[in-house]
Amino acid sequence: MELWFTERHTPNVKFSIKVDRQLYSGNSEFQRIDVFASKEFGRFLTLDGYMMLTEKDEFIYHEMITHVPMAVHPDPKDILVIGAGDGGVIRELTRYNSVRSIDLVEIDELVVEVSKKFLPTTACRLDDERVHIHYEDGVKFIRSCENKYDVIIVDSTDPFGPGEGLFTKEFYGSCFKALREDGIMVNQHESPFYDEDAAAMQRSHKRIVESFPISRVYQAHIPTYPSGHWLFGFASKKYHPVRDYNATKWSMLGLETKYYNTQLHCGAFALPNYVEEMLRDVE
Repeated sequence: MELWFTERHTPNVKFSIKVDRQLYSGNSEFQRIDVFASKEFGRFLTLDGYMMLTEKDEFIYHEMITHVPMAVHPDPKDILVIGAGDGGVIRELTRYNSVRSIDLVEIDELVVEVSKKFLPTTACRLDDERVHIHYEDGVKFIRSCENKYDVIIVDSTDPFGPGEGLFTKEFYGSCFKALREDGIMVNQHESPFYDEDAAAMQRSHKRIVESFPISRVYQAHIPTYPSGHWLFGFASKKYHPVRDYNATKWSMLGLETKYYNTQLHCGAFALPNYVEEMLRDVE
């Protein structure tokens, strides 16, 4: 008998991975958490039946959501990460010697514990001494923060369930207030390809544009996410993601990456026409 994990991307499209075995299944007070092992994608994590990451392609998402803002900001010392209980963003951030402090705000402690046990290549730096983990709602946490962070990375789930509050205008306004005068916020911005995902992307972009003076969108190609075409939002008080980007300075750090590079950084902001039209419609 064959075992398959299947995620519905639209009412008419499903994505399936053949599973060798299920390594973990449990329920927290927020969601169902599962970890599977597969030949094609290695181990993978799902929340409420939605794909969060696989060992084979997680590097794409985590490098692009982390290195783009870190390469643009001239001196990122204090970082806030909301969500990201799997540890992938933390792994990439801790590679920067300039970073002084990382606050990780994750609503579900069980996601962190499961990731540590079953996804050690992703959750390998959660015990770094610069990382401070807060198990609470990111929306509530950030309300009390002001002029505190250089970079905020919002690694949220989709805009329903536990992650719903991380897509509101109030939340983005709180992020603006929590950033220093030259701060940068980056968030996962959903996919532009399927109608329901595209509508969520447009809603999010509209609210960010209303909150930040500089707001741009960039892309990456992630095989296990709906349509494979994924967007990120770059919002800043001061820095343009391409014009204020010092590629030579980042290259001199000597960080080895599997997806991100300095040419790709600039190219990722060159979007297909249909996506540009969607963004203009809400801007």
